[in-house]
Order: sequence, then structure tokens, then C-alpha cells
Amino acid sequence: MNILLCTLGASWAVIPEILGWIAPNQVDLYAHHPQRALLDSLRQHHDLQPPDELWICTTEGDQTRRSLEQLRLWWHAIAEPLPLRIWTAAGTSQLASQHECAHIRELTLRATLLASERIAAGDPGGQLVLSLAGGRKTMSADLQTAGGIFGAHALLHVVGPEPLPSELLGRSTEERAKQPRLFSSPLPAELAKAIMPLVAGTGQHSELLDLALDGRTVHSQHFPLPEPEPNETLAWQMPPENDALFKELQERQRQSSDLMGNFLAQIAAQERHENWRSLYRLTPGQIQALRQTPLGSQHRQWLQTLPKADLHRHIGGCLDLPMQRQVAQAIWVQMTPQQRRQGLHCVQALLDSPEWPWNWPERLAASGLQRAERSAALLLHASEIQLQHNLFAVTEPRVGLKSGTRGFAAYERPGELSGSALLSHPAAINAYAKAIVEQARAEGLSYLELRGSPHKYRENAPAEFLVELRQALKNADAAVAPPQPATELSDSGPMVRIGFIWILDRRYPEKMQRTVEQAVQAQEHLAGFLLGLDLAGDEGTNNPTQLAPAFSSAFAECLPITIHAGEGESAENIWQAAYHLHADRIGHGLTLADHAALLARFRDRGTCLELCPTSNREVVGFRDPLVTASAGHPDYPLRKFLDRGLPVALCTDNPGISRTTLADEYLAAARMCEQGLSQWEALALIRQSFVHAFLPSAEREALLKSADQATFRLLSHASTPPLSVHDHQP
Repeated sequence: MNILLCTLGASWAVIPEILGWIAPNQVDLYAHHPQRALLDSLRQHHDLQPPDELWICTTEGDQTRRSLEQLRLWWHAIAEPLPLRIWTAAGTSQLASQHECAHIRELTLRATLLASERIAAGDPGGQLVLSLAGGRKTMSADLQTAGGIFGAHALLHVVGPEPLPSELLGRSTEERAKQPRLFSSPLPAELAKAIMPLVAGTGQHSELLDLALDGRTVHSQHFPLPEPEPNETLAWQMPPENDALFKELQERQRQSSDLMGNFLAQIAAQERHENWRSLYRLTPGQIQALRQTPLGSQHRQWLQTLPKADLHRHIGGCLDLPMQRQVAQAIWVQMTPQQRRQGLHCVQALLDSPEWPWNWPERLAASGLQRAERSAALLLHASEIQLQHNLFAVTEPRVGLKSGTRGFAAYERPGELSGSALLSHPAAINAYAKAIVEQARAEGLSYLELRGSPHKYRENAPAEFLVELRQALKNADAAVAPPQPATELSDSGPMVRIGFIWILDRRYPEKMQRTVEQAVQAQEHLAGFLLGLDLAGDEGTNNPTQLAPAFSSAFAECLPITIHAGEGESAENIWQAAYHLHADRIGHGLTLADHAALLARFRDRGTCLELCPTSNREVVGFRDPLVTASAGHPDYPLRKFLDRGLPVALCTDNPGISRTTLADEYLAAARMCEQGLSQWEALALIRQSFVHAFLPSAEREALLKSADQATFRLLSHASTPPLSVHDHQP
């Protein structure tokens, strides 16, 4: 909704002079103006839209009565007049006393407040435009003040040379009689050129309006103004409390520092985790809108745009099928004709069948490069339908797969042609790294911690694999080590800071110590890229207590450690990960709520959980309103963790396997979380991921500041409506 609000005195013609400029479709007053192109350009530059209603505040008395009579004659002469609402300050005339001035000022303030609320309640993009051209100087000043408090898209005025042509002023009785008709159609060029509409400024909604003073915000509910029927006039009496709105605004100005301080203090008292520091510089209205707006699917693009960090993304399960095929193509072009024939021969039975046996990955098993070559042949020559069916559809519905007949293998099935199936081939690394960086940039990631098992990709030289991967990521325009800041620009946009976490497999304890030592040695010349260690694999095989001795060299070098634990298994596993493997973070930790003392300890120490909502639903089974098959499964524990102040980072786990992005994980978390998530909570969760990055403190702090500034720039430019009538205390 668009409203043009004007004050009116003896010169009623200023209203058509303004309307004729911003709504030429209503009355094209300046069709013959010598500077018509300039006027059109100025209107477009300020994005002035035609009003849906015209509101007028004025006094009473003979002069005003005559002006209103002329205005109504002009109004009826317009082909399709829009609704006209007129308020008069009852009992006022010449504004010759303090009381009269206070009366019209209070009326003007209340009308502007009401108009701003009407616009905020309508469709986004509505405009309140104020005309300062009519009425006495005090009335224009009052309206300008109102615009500076309640906000206005534009403050308009009209100027012209002195003296104005007599026809425009209506000096004689005959001229006055012709004026309504004169201003209802295009003015002759010699008259039009004497008028120049202009934009005198804009008005910014004051943050003081949205702060609670004596338990209430500034709203027309507290400072009512009856609304006249369209095309009617309402004489408004000053209420018994006199100019209450004016006094309220004065008091808010006087207490401005205390009000803002109290507002932020109340927010801080209610928060479990600090949000981005710069966001507390937003207006109270913007902050409250973020706190009160439930995160939903309509915010996907908003989430995509925000700088984010993913702390838990497996290199083996991160690429989607099109990206896997790109990597397969890179391998294929390096294969000899004989290798291609052999690869196709090994997978031909699969290519000939729409339905593959469950053990089909065994046909790819081979030593050396043959597995990668066979995987490439299958990826490139199987149809999209075959791949989608045999990788994904055969495991649907993807809910609680760990407890199903196929167990965890059903969850992993979509990744059978990725990760180690491809990365064992040297030709795969550059293409794989390029796809990772493109994916991260498309998701709006500023920081990414990949994780994987280099000893599975290159058994005899895992460190060499990491050196090659680091270089390939760097060639793809990722920042792979300090001191390159995350905000550094490449030819394709901001650089993504990427590090790597070495995964150890708890299913092979006999190899554990040797693998840990390899990782420690590699970290010496891969500092800044190799960030820490992870322990993964079936939790039911070997518990952390049994594996702790193998980690002694990592403990000695103070390597950061994250442990997969509590992914549907007992909280005892999480306890052992924390106390025997000295975990800095826990991957998943879904059963932590079962151990109240440990949860409190994690909260007090700042030990972060890496939650992956979609993966957790697929593996363990949690209720997701978007997934029918999940009905009857337990609620996701995120709300319990948040309410207890536990550090939590939302992550993707295996986005290629779960067909997700980090933005989608925030939406999934909001759906699966009791009471949902607000935009403000989502922002705080995003920050937690940066806070708990496995980076040296100086680099982590620089990354936090960069993301903080970027987030503030995005949100401070967003349009946020004032609070609703029910918004009081934060």
C-alpha cells in the first residue's frame, strides 16, 4: 500500500502539483513541462510509486474551508480519483496559539504513525510519501519531524519562480473558479514550467519507537486516531491527555541511551550463545524481526547468501552425481583404450540391467587403479535412471537406516562410486578438488573442514596424497593455509578457506597407532591445512578407551581431535571420547542428553557437537515433518541442546549422499527442532561453527571478524517492518 500524506493551508493547489508528478497516470499535470524528461527521471530515480490513498491533515477556519471546497471540486474532476481521507484539528484556525499548534502537531504525528503502520501491514515495498508543500511553516515542520521519526520513503516539495503566474495562484474570483478544472488535466507549457517538484529528503524509522518504555512500544493502539471514511472529513478533538504522542517521543529521546541499553541487556539475559557482535548494532525493530521470524523454506536464498562454515563434511560423500561424473571423465580421458575396454567389460552386466544386485560394489573391487577405472566406466556409461535407482531409490525411505536390514551400508550406498572409489586415481584429484571448491562457493561457505582417510586413497603415501590435494584445492582458488584471509578475492569471488581432518577407522585397531604417527608426521609440513584428527567407523567395534594408547603421539603434539560418538549409540561412548581421547568436538553426539552431568560438562568446557540433521534422520531416525516415513520417530534433540546452552554446529556430513546443502541443513534443523528455529537463532548457530573451527586463535578471530562484517552488511541493508501491535518486551 502507498500513501501520500499532505498538510493543507490556503494554497490547495500544492496537492495536485505533487500528485500530478508522482502519479501521472492519475493526472498527467506535467505532460507539457519543458523538463518533463528530467521530472520522469527524478521520479524513477527515487522509485516514487503512485499512491493508493491520499491523506490530508489540516486546520479549520474559513480559509481552510475554501481550500477544501476547491480540492473536492478538483477531486471530482479527475477521471478516476483515489480514496481521500481528511482530518481537521477541531477548533483550530490560524494557529495563533500554543494550544492550536500543539493540536495540529499531535494530529500530524498520529496520522503519520497510523499511515506507517498501514503500510507495514500491507505487501512489502509499500511507500509513505510526505508532502511538505502545504500549510503553514509550522505544519510543514511538524510533518518533516514525523517523517524523521516514523520513516518516509520521500519528503516532497514544490518550488517555482516568484511571482507565480496568476492562474496558478487563483488571485481573482474567475481564476479561482477555473482552478479545479485547470489542475485536472495537463497544464499548458507556460504554466507547467513555473512549477518544479523535488525530493527534499527521506525519513528513517527511529529505533526508539521499538523499545519498550513502561512496558509498551509506540503504536497507534496506544495513540489512536479514528480513520475517516474515504472521501469524508473527520474533525479530530484533542484527547484529554492532550499531546500524549509528542510527549512520549520527547521522553524516549531523553531516555534513548538507557532504553537501548536495557533492550540489549534483556536480549543478552535470554541468550545462551552470543550472536554476531555487529548484529547488536541493528535497530531494535530489525533485531526483534529476526528473533520473532520462524526460519522456513522461504529463507533458503537468505541462508545461501550468508557466510557460513561447515565443520563436518566427508570428502568421500560430498559430491553429487553430476560432480562425480566430472571426476570420472577426468579419469576416463587418462585411461588407455585397453583400460577403457577392461573397465567396461567388468561393469557390462550392470550396464545391461536396470536393477543391480545388492553386492554390485564387489564387482568394482580391485587393486591399484582398477577400482577407480571401473567406477569411472560405470558412472559415465550407466544411465541417470540406473544410477538414481541403484544408488538412492533402493534405500528409500531414508529414515533410521542403521536399524534396518542392510544397516549402515544402506546409508552409505549412494556414495559407492565416490570417495575412495575415485580418489585412488591420480587423475581424479584436480577434478575432485575443483568440484569441492565450486560446491563450497555455491553454498556460500567461507570456511570448510573436509575430512577423510588419506591412507585409504594412497596406502603407501598418505601424506603425499594430502600434499597433492592441498595443491589441487589451491589451484581451484581455495585458501588452504594462513596467512591467506578468507576474504581474499580470486577471479571467481571470495576465497573459501579449506582445511583437512584425518579420519582414523576404529574398525582397524591394529593399524591405528601407525596411522596416527603418519598423521602427526604429515602435520609438520602440512600445518594450516591438516587441522586435526577424527575417529569414525562402527561405534560397536572398539570403544575409545581401547584405542586411547594409539593416540599418544597426537596427544603429545596437541593436535585438535573430533570423535564420531553417540550416533544412536550410548552416551557412554561420548564420555569415553571426551575423557580418554580428549575430544575437542564430538561428531553427532545425539545421545548426550541421556547423560546430564556430561552435557553440563560439555557446556562448561565449550565442547561443541557437530550435528548433521539430514544424515542423523537417515542413519538414526528422527521426525521430520517433510518426510512422511519419519512419523513416529523421536524428536530431534537440538532444542534440548540449545536450551541447555550447549555449543552446536550444524553441518552436512555427506551432502552428496544426503542430497543436501548447508542451507538445507538449517532448514531441516528448523523443521525437526521442537518450537522450530528463528532467524536470530540460525544466525547464532552459524557463528558457533566459526567459533569452533580447528584454527589457530589469530586466524579464527580474523575469520570471525570477516564473517561478522559480511553478515552485518547483508542484514543492515535488508528492509524490516516495525513491530506489530503485540510486540512489547524483547
